[in-house]
Amino acid sequence: MIDRHALAARHAVEVTRILPESPLSVGNGELCFTADLTGLQTFPGSYPVEDRTGTAPGTLLATMASWGWHSMPGSYRLADTTRVYGTARGPVPYVDMRGDLSGDGEDPASAAESWLRANPHRLDLGRIGLASAGGAPFTPGDVSGARQRLDLWTGTLTSRYLLRGAPFHVVTVCHPGRDVISVRLESPALGETGVRLAFPYGSEAWGNAADWTRPGEHTSRLLARAGGGTVLRRLDGTAYQVSVRMTGGGEVSAAGAHEFLITFREPVAELTFAFLPGDAEAEPPGRTGAEALGHAEAEPPIHLGAESPGYAVAEPPGHDEVAGAAARHWPRFWSTGGAVDLSGSRDERAPELERRIVLSQYLTAIHCAGSSPPAETGLIANSWRGRFHLEMHWWHAAHFPLWGRSELLERSLSWYAAILPRARETARAQGCPGARWPKQTGPDGRESPSPIGPFLVWQQPHPIYLAELVRRAAGTRRALSLYGDLVLDTAAFMAAFAVKGPQGYGLGPPLVPAQESYADVRAEAANPTFELAYWSWALRVAQRWRLLLGLPPEPRWAEVAEGMARPLVRDGVYAAMDAPPYTVRDDHPSMLYALGVVPPTHLVDNATMRRTLDDVLTRWNWESTWGWDYPAIAMTATRLGEPDLAVEALLRPETKNTYLPNGHNRQSATLPVYLPGNGGLLTAVALMVKGWDGGPPSPGFPGTWTVRHEGLSPLP
Repeated sequence: MIDRHALAARHAVEVTRILPESPLSVGNGELCFTADLTGLQTFPGSYPVEDRTGTAPGTLLATMASWGWHSMPGSYRLADTTRVYGTARGPVPYVDMRGDLSGDGEDPASAAESWLRANPHRLDLGRIGLASAGGAPFTPGDVSGARQRLDLWTGTLTSRYLLRGAPFHVVTVCHPGRDVISVRLESPALGETGVRLAFPYGSEAWGNAADWTRPGEHTSRLLARAGGGTVLRRLDGTAYQVSVRMTGGGEVSAAGAHEFLITFREPVAELTFAFLPGDAEAEPPGRTGAEALGHAEAEPPIHLGAESPGYAVAEPPGHDEVAGAAARHWPRFWSTGGAVDLSGSRDERAPELERRIVLSQYLTAIHCAGSSPPAETGLIANSWRGRFHLEMHWWHAAHFPLWGRSELLERSLSWYAAILPRARETARAQGCPGARWPKQTGPDGRESPSPIGPFLVWQQPHPIYLAELVRRAAGTRRALSLYGDLVLDTAAFMAAFAVKGPQGYGLGPPLVPAQESYADVRAEAANPTFELAYWSWALRVAQRWRLLLGLPPEPRWAEVAEGMARPLVRDGVYAAMDAPPYTVRDDHPSMLYALGVVPPTHLVDNATMRRTLDDVLTRWNWESTWGWDYPAIAMTATRLGEPDLAVEALLRPETKNTYLPNGHNRQSATLPVYLPGNGGLLTAVALMVKGWDGGPPSPGFPGTWTVRHEGLSPLP
C-alpha cells in the first residue's frame, strides 16, 4: 500500500520570501482564501495580476466564493448583439461581437457588447490583512525571517516571521463544510497590531475582481456585538454578510466607509470570518462547501445576533472547531480516492511529476469542486471577469471520477440542470431540438457576445462524457436518474446540428473549432477533425444511455454517429478542419485530440494519427499553446502506444507548461494560474496509469518508471 501521509507530506509547500506569482491558498471548493507571506492579505500589491483591458492590476490575494457575483446596473439583452448567419438549416441568429477581441485585450463595438461581456462578474468578497493598531499599513520591508508552510495533510497554512522585529506565528485554515476562514495570531506585539477588514466594489475589468475607487456605490454596515460583529454588504443587487468571531480581547471598529479595524489586548487571538450570501434580512440559503468536497458536516443553525434583532446573522464557529474540521477532512481526502507514487522511479523527472500530481489534486479540490463550473483561474483571481468557460469544464473536472472522487464533479455537473431551460431556448432559436450549451457564461447560463464563443461546439459533448464518467464510477442507476435528461437533451441537439453532405454528416458552418485560430473564417469553417470524432463517440454513448433508460434507440442518432464525415487528410496527416486554411500551426493542435481525449472511433486511423503527432511535435508553434495541450498530447501518445512521448509531452519545458512552487500552471502575467492544466494533468496521468477499457496496463509510462497507484479507474 502507498503511504498516503508520506506522499502528501513530501509535497508540502514551503516559502521563505514573497513569491509574487506563487501565493498559497486554503479553501473548500466553494470558498477560497489566498494569503501572502503573513498568512493574511497584507500586501496585495506584491502579488499582481495584469489586466488585459488596461485598467489597474488586480491581485492574487482574493477571497472568493462560487456564489459571490455582482452586476453593474444595466438592461441590455443578447438580442442587441445577434447576427444572422446562413446555415444548412436556414438563417440562424448567433450572439456575435462586432468589436475586436484578442489575447491582448478587447474593444467592444457597443455598450451592449461591453456590458454583456462584463456582467455578471465574480466579486472579491473582502480583504483581510495586518495593519498597525492605529490602522497604518505595513510594507513588505517590515517582514523578515519568514517561513511559511502549507501542510496538505491538514489543509493548514502556518506562517512564522518577524514583523518590525517582533515574532509572529499565524495559522490560517478554511472550514471544509462551511464558508468560513479562521486565523490564529500569536505575538508579543499583537497589542500594537490590528487586522484590517476592507471591502471593494465590483469590477468590470478583465482580470480584476475589486474596484476600490467607487466607495459611494456600495454599503458596508457594521453590527457590533460582544466578541465579534457582522458586516452587512450591499452592491446594487448583490448582498452578503461577513460575520466575525474574535478572542484575545478583540474589538472591531469602523475605520472608513468600507474598512474596519480589529485590535487586541492580549498576545494570542483567534479570528473566524463566516461569509454568507444573500440579504441579511432574509432567510439565508443552507448551502456550504461541504457538499462540494463530499464530506458534509452538519450545518449549525443560523440564529439572530443578540444585538441585531431582525437580522439573520451567522455565528461563526471557533478556531478550534474550524481547524479540527479541516484536520479530519483532509486526511480523509488523501486517504481515499486515487494516489500515484513515483518515488521508486529511476527517471530524474519523477519527483517533479509527482509534485505536480499531488498539488494538482489539492488545487482542483479547493478551486474546481464547487456548485458551478469554475473559472480558468478558479477562486484565486478573475480571468474573463471570473466567468466560466464550459469547453474547459472537462479539463477542470473530468479527473475527479477517474481518481475516485466522483462527488466532486457531480457538484458542478448538476448546475447544467439549472440552465437547461436557457440551453433549450438557444437550441430552438437555432432550429434544433434539445439543448445547446454556451461557451462563456456566469451562473445564470447566459452566453457572452464574442466572435468565438457562440460558434464553438466542442463543449457540446462534454456533459455526455462527464455523465458517463460518473456512471462508470458511481453506479448506473444513480447516474441515469440524475443526468438522463442532460445526456438526452445534449445528444438531441448534436444529432440535429449535424448536416448530411456528400462525405457524410458534417459540422458547420458557421463554426469555430477548439483551435480558435479560425475565428475570422467562422462563416466558412467546417468539419474540424477533433469535433467530428467527438460527435460520433458521444452520440454512441448517448444511445447506450437510452437503452439503459429503457427507451428505444434513436435512428437519427445512430445514423449520424455512424455516418460522420471522415476527417480531412492532407500530406499524410490530419488537417485541423476541412476548409481553408485547413491547418494553422498555432494555438491548440486539436486534430490530435480526436484520438486521446476522444476514445477510439471508426473515424480515426492510428497510423495517420501517429504521423500527425510527429508532425505537431516537430513543427508546432509551442509558445502559442495552452497548459492543457500538454496533457492532451500525452493522452494521444498514450493511446498510440508511445509512452516515452507521453511523458515528454507532460513535462515538456515550455512557458505555458510551467508549474509554480504552489502547484499552479502559469500561462502569462494576465493568466497567472490556469487550472485546466492541473485538471488535465490528472486526467492524463489516469490514462497513462490505468489505460482504457480493454487496453494494456500502464500504457503511458516507459519501463524506466516505477509507478505505484491505488484507486484510479480506466477511461473509456
